[in-house]
Amino acid sequence: MANPRQLFSGSGPAGFYTSYKVMSKIEHAIVDMYERLPVPFGLVRFGVAPDHPEVKNCQDKFTEVATSPSFNYIGNIDVGKDLPLSLLKPHYDAILFAYGAFKDRRLGVPGEDTLSGIFSARAFVGWYNGLPEYADLRPDLSVGEEAVIIGQGNVALDVARTLLSDVDRLRTTDMTEQALEALSKSRIRRVRVVGRRGPMQASFTIKEIRELFNLRSVGFIPIDPSLFPSTSTKLARTPRRLTQLLSKGSSDPLSNSEKIWSLDFLLAPKSFNAFTGLPDQLSSVTFSQTALQGPDPFDASAKIVTTQEQVSLPASIAFRSIGYRSEPIQGMEELGIPFDEGLGIIPNDLYGRILSSSSGSGERAATHVPGMYCAGWVKTGPTGVIASTMADAFSTADVIARDWEERALFLNGTTVSDGKMATGWDSLREEVERRGLRRVDWNDWEAIDMAERENGTRRGKDREKFSTVEEMLNVLR
Repeated sequence: MANPRQLFSGSGPAGFYTSYKVMSKIEHAIVDMYERLPVPFGLVRFGVAPDHPEVKNCQDKFTEVATSPSFNYIGNIDVGKDLPLSLLKPHYDAILFAYGAFKDRRLGVPGEDTLSGIFSARAFVGWYNGLPEYADLRPDLSVGEEAVIIGQGNVALDVARTLLSDVDRLRTTDMTEQALEALSKSRIRRVRVVGRRGPMQASFTIKEIRELFNLRSVGFIPIDPSLFPSTSTKLARTPRRLTQLLSKGSSDPLSNSEKIWSLDFLLAPKSFNAFTGLPDQLSSVTFSQTALQGPDPFDASAKIVTTQEQVSLPASIAFRSIGYRSEPIQGMEELGIPFDEGLGIIPNDLYGRILSSSSGSGERAATHVPGMYCAGWVKTGPTGVIASTMADAFSTADVIARDWEERALFLNGTTVSDGKMATGWDSLREEVERRGLRRVDWNDWEAIDMAERENGTRRGKDREKFSTVEEMLNVLR
């Protein structure tokens, strides 16, 4: 086969970085990238904090990839739903699943699903970033002054920083006007970021903490010194710097602060509670106190036990930020592609080859599903940053290229020496039209991009995102 045709499901960093590497390593390789939304870039567009525009610079590389004649962007087509996998498979030599983790993990505690004022961090971040799924979220930030965020990763700190920032600081970002309007009416003055373990086990980074400490007129409640080692000199460089930073705290004294925040440790959520007489409205969150186990409670891997002691924290609004999770695409099982519901990943050999349902993660390629690969969070679980996703995507691209070079079996029983030609998107256009689907190509995306930038310029910002699919498609009519 002179021109291997590959279907990539997902247009986030994992999909684009894998495309770049595959197209550079396999001569004449053609990538058809499918995306369920009209617009590309996944979490770079919908997950990166608006006040972190430098993180989005990777979009320049993705655009370079997308303008290659060997690349086809097929937006507004939901693989598995709009086009069944069984329909797509005969037209490709390989399929890569790189669609990320588009659901959030739940706490499973009383009140989580019945009280108003409780949101997932993913939904909140998606809302202020213009993710169509959450265009109608409308969190009411004017109900009260207390916010509780459950979880202590970087996404939790993004939520905290958004709630604590002066809204004028955010007006020049690409945060949606709807979110800016809600934040301008916010009454929140006290934010607690709560975790089950201690500061030495927290997953936030130094950069995120430092940004919160640097916010003007925002004070930080000091952390109990007993939660830190008596001396930090024996710690590795990163935990030592983090310990020193957390111990020092904010430069703004609490007495001069308009808003206050804290990192609250050793608390496990037990229930969300309603106001007396207002059974639907959140009033507080009850936590069970925890304790660190093991010979070294300051070890990053130290476990916790739950105690009988409880504490309730007032909250007019609460966010759960305990991680994202992937879900299987409809039709995977029919093609022999397993999905591990517990881990939230497609079982793979750690390099990106998808294992058959009779195998377990970590086993080698003798039992992998021919021509089927994965990259990004659906491969590894929702961990890491864009740089680690890039490294992971490159590793998957390397095994795709190696399998191709070594004449491994690919989809539909073909090998590199068969001389058969998979035609990919070229054979699917008519079917897409017959189904009444509106494919968005890269030129269409550039038109949407230009319209967003023009709308942003009128508001003194880089762009004003369209937050519904209808608005995006209206640009193309």
